[in-house]
Amino acid sequence: SFDMSLRKVSTTTASNDATVDITGIDTDDNYMLTITNLVPASDGAQLRGRVLKSGSAQTGASYDYASEEIKAHTAFGATSGENYTYFRFEVNVGSATGEMANGILYLMNFNSSSDYDFISTEWAFKNNGNNTYGNTGGGVHTVTSASNGIQFYFSTGNISTGTFTLYKITGA
Repeated sequence: SFDMSLRKVSTTTASNDATVDITGIDTDDNYMLTITNLVPASDGAQLRGRVLKSGSAQTGASYDYASEEIKAHTAFGATSGENYTYFRFEVNVGSATGEMANGILYLMNFNSSSDYDFISTEWAFKNNGNNTYGNTGGGVHTVTSASNGIQFYFSTGNISTGTFTLYKITGA
């Protein structure tokens, strides 16, 4: 029989924070992270992330990413990059009323000391031009050592608001 479930690990709420650290990854299970009502303090800021190893953000040039921007107001757009010092999420969020991001991320191999950390992402957001976007993509941190979480921050300014809920996926 197939008996998959989500077990809530933690919820973190941002309130004008420079960074938000999500920890609690301590098994070889895959994890799901939901992010809701994410708003930057600075208009048009780009969301970024880094893996945490023993609670410390990894800043080396070991992040690769690719995504597809799904836009109603103009043509779709593919983006990618290699050897960044952060996960570049193509989520450029506005700070005006109604402009925010919501996302679901899947975190795979984070607890493994012999595999790369992989993420897949799904986003819906309004940018600083009040345009609605969807974005789907993923990334890899090309270092083989165990990670216990992920950090989020914006390219400029603080995280004004946002709720981050980490779930362990069991029974898959």
